[in-house]
Amino acid sequence: MKDNLSIEGLKVDTTIGVYEWEREVKQSVIIDLVLEIKNTNSAFKDSIEFAVDYTAVSEVVSNLVRSSSYLLIESLAEAIVRQILKEFPIRKVRLKLSKPSAIQKAANVSVHIERSNDNLSTHGG
Repeated sequence: MKDNLSIEGLKVDTTIGVYEWEREVKQSVIIDLVLEIKNTNSAFKDSIEFAVDYTAVSEVVSNLVRSSSYLLIESLAEAIVRQILKEFPIRKVRLKLSKPSAIQKAANVSVHIERSNDNLSTHGG
């Protein structure tokens, strides 16, 4: 059985970008997560003890992003999924990281990645 938990539209300001002008002020990034969770007990026991605390996930992600300084959204995305997999009972993470201010005439630029604990070592881990 596969269950997913989603966190959508998590907006965090951070220092990100290759160009000097991008790094002069913090920019907003938007994070969408789909977390494949391990615990089906939470539905039957109705207790946070058996669930993934999505508030804690969003706080960990927000703190990481806010305190980081990356050149590439790809690198930031990788750091986010690694931290989630390290701290929470998650099987797999699908992440969309958007940088709305990246291109003046585009609504958005984003990267989509998917990682599990099983394949972290094949992605530089």
